[in-house]
Amino acid sequence: MSTTGTLTSKGQITVPKKIRETLGVETGDRIDFVAEPDGAVRMVARKRDVASLAGLLRRPGQRRLTLAEMERAIARHLATRG
Repeated sequence: MSTTGTLTSKGQITVPKKIRETLGVETGDRIDFVAEPDGAVRMVARKRDVASLAGLLRRPGQRRLTLAEMERAIARHLATRG
C-alpha cells in the first residue's frame, strides 16, 4: 500500500487515514520511525506502554527478587557462557 502524507513547516506529518487504520492507531498513540540502512523509513505503532508489562512473567506464589539477586543471577549465567 502506498499513500502520501504532508510535512508541515513545524516538522509534523499528517498520517493518512488508511495508514492509521492499518497500524491500528488513534489520537495520542505513539509511533516509532525506524530508519533502515537502505534509506527507507518504517513506521511502527507502539501498542503497549512498558508499564503495562509489569507483572507479566510473575507466577502465583513466586516471591519478588531484589535487584542484587537479579544481578547475581545474570552474572552466573554470563559466567557459564564461556
